[in-house]
Amino acid sequence: MKNQLPVNSNRHQALALCIALLSLACAGVVASAENEPILRTPQQSPSIEKTVEQVQKNIQVLKGLPQSQLVPTMNFISVSLGVKCTFCHVNKDDKWDFASDEKPEKATAREMIKMLLNVNKTTFKGATEVTCNTCHRGRSHPAGGISFPLSHAPEPASPPATTGEAKPKETPPTADQILDRYLEALGGKAAIDKLQSRVMKGTWLTPDGITLGYEVYQSGPDKLYTILNTPKQGAFEKGFDGSVGWEKSTHGVRTLEDSELFYLRRYPDLFKDIKLKEQFTRLSFGGKDKIGESEVYVLRGTTADNKRERLYFDTQTGLLLRRSVNVTTMIGVIPEQVDFEDYRDAGGMKLPFTIRVSSIDSFFSSTRKFTEIKLNVPVDQSKFSKPAA
Repeated sequence: MKNQLPVNSNRHQALALCIALLSLACAGVVASAENEPILRTPQQSPSIEKTVEQVQKNIQVLKGLPQSQLVPTMNFISVSLGVKCTFCHVNKDDKWDFASDEKPEKATAREMIKMLLNVNKTTFKGATEVTCNTCHRGRSHPAGGISFPLSHAPEPASPPATTGEAKPKETPPTADQILDRYLEALGGKAAIDKLQSRVMKGTWLTPDGITLGYEVYQSGPDKLYTILNTPKQGAFEKGFDGSVGWEKSTHGVRTLEDSELFYLRRYPDLFKDIKLKEQFTRLSFGGKDKIGESEVYVLRGTTADNKRERLYFDTQTGLLLRRSVNVTTMIGVIPEQVDFEDYRDAGGMKLPFTIRVSSIDSFFSSTRKFTEIKLNVPVDQSKFSKPAA
């Protein structure tokens, strides 16, 4: 989908309705049991949503899948097989007929998904250990043979055991200590409590290397307005007034729903990556790791809607460098990663001026580089309201 913007409604609608793509599977990643976790009471219980068979037509093997997981699941299958929606689904004169069983690949996809589910049920006690990517690895047909030449590289030798006096064991910090230090590194509780609005201007870089003008206006925890300036398709404006999400372009005005609304509000959100404690029902220290040259503390967390996340904090600065989330579906564990870079002072708080979103759907992947961030400035409230059609 070269040169297509991360705001194309036709493509998104296509992904949202791809019902039966393809086959078996990649190794599921499930977070290990936490040691000495912090248990928290969620502020809100997740609402019960409709399943795909209650919303879409001709669903046969994905029954029970939450509607919100349909787009990520289709993206996961698409990436695993290296195919587009048209591999299984009918598109005539730029019109989709997702309920159609015309293509034989769709029937094959159903059989492969049944096999995947059965393997995990009978061999792995229901755990999602086998997924489409396990066998396909980006190919529409999995390779069954062996390729020559074979690799006979020896395994690296283990380093020799050291002798002498052992170093005292470091006492790991608690999850609360890491989060408290993070808030201080950002500017402290007083600066965070004072935060009411934010205006950010910069660029949006697509996976295809296209650079677009990007502006973000936020007021309070809910209201958001963004504008993406494109050279060929004009400006794409998106907003959320606290209850309704919308998009305005040269094609008109439309309401945003499901994953489109989620991504609009998620990246960026005024407090999502600042006030972290309230977002998890369970948090624990997960050891040390490295991101580039930086040593990081890792926190493992579980959200109220049972998503598994890992938070990576620089051991020297205390700042959040990465946030990764795994969403478990019936056919695989779907990953997403956000990296925070180039922290600078912005009106009394230290904030990342570069945010990299890595998703299996290039539709939402991007690198957002800001040249200007202003806090607590007046924002015209009319920006957030849905324009007249």
